[in-house]
Amino acid sequence: MNLDHLYVRYFSYEHLASSPEEVIEFLKSIPEVSLSDAIAEDIVIYYHSNVPYPKRYKVGTRKYFILIKSNATTLEEFKNHPTQPTESESQPTAVAPLESAIQYADDFRPGWYQVDVRFKRLVVNPYTNKCEINDADFSVRLKAESIQNCYDIVMDHLRNRQDVDPRSQLPSIKGRNFTAQYLGM
Repeated sequence: MNLDHLYVRYFSYEHLASSPEEVIEFLKSIPEVSLSDAIAEDIVIYYHSNVPYPKRYKVGTRKYFILIKSNATTLEEFKNHPTQPTESESQPTAVAPLESAIQYADDFRPGWYQVDVRFKRLVVNPYTNKCEINDADFSVRLKAESIQNCYDIVMDHLRNRQDVDPRSQLPSIKGRNFTAQYLGM
């Protein structure tokens, strides 16, 4: 499948572009969007990459625009026939715990994720009433919109469990003790 067009949307503004330069010009025409050189460069890189899933860019406080690769040639065609990834593109891809989790944490990629967490669990010994800290593993498959969303769901779950002491040490999304693997839709 040749995904040579980019659908760009910023709130009610939307456009189907045939080049990254056209996307940049469209975004510059929107008064609320201040486009940095780094984002403009990343749009060009994203267009030429083999990455099939959508990409979200932050351009202000709670302000984002999204890019979606497509083979549609008109905006109407894009809206009526959403792009489906090919079988090879829909294979699960692992997300490395350190660089990739940080780099792709906010990327909008809805679907199922396999999440593995290792955390320091505080346990009170019933015989001595003293606290011990043990490594604990937690693994779950869940449906989420991004790696950041996975992290938030899992941490909220662990914080609200009755059997996990609030003094337990939960990992950071940036650390090696949190991994998320995208499994697909």
